[in-house]
Amino acid sequence: MAFATRVFARHPSIELMSCLDYFYFLLSRKDYSASELRKKGQEKGFGNEEILEAIAQIQDRGYQSDTRLVANSIASAAGKYGKSAIKRKCLQKGITNDLFEQVWEEEIAENHDSEAEKRAELKAKVMRKYKIDTWGKADPKTKGKVLNYLQYRGFNAFEIWRQWQTEEDDE
Repeated sequence: MAFATRVFARHPSIELMSCLDYFYFLLSRKDYSASELRKKGQEKGFGNEEILEAIAQIQDRGYQSDTRLVANSIASAAGKYGKSAIKRKCLQKGITNDLFEQVWEEEIAENHDSEAEKRAELKAKVMRKYKIDTWGKADPKTKGKVLNYLQYRGFNAFEIWRQWQTEEDDE
């Protein structure tokens, strides 16, 4: 918000922009959801009808897509954050729960192999970070730290812990 205010202060012609031009200006810097654009347009003082028309034009031209925004969020956070953390960020941007779930299922189905690789990388990272040799013999303090680490990043920590223990037992 502060950046946009500074830019507007330096560029008085921005005050004379149409809603469509304003949205192009915003989207040139980062992706916004349709909901975020609607809020930005209302804050700027544009009428609701003008905002909806501008969003429709931008979406028709392919410059804004909530589906693409969700897919990009999932791709950039994969392996670092779990589903719930990514979902929370998307919901904060005004993405509907149904759209998130739909894109999540598509991305998981499409990238199933890479998902397994990312889980293996996460497992290796956790083992290095917390100096774990075997999951069954981890002391309670370390287990608590690992579970907190995983939960903070939006993973189902207990499920992952059980999965890693099961993998170890099968080996």
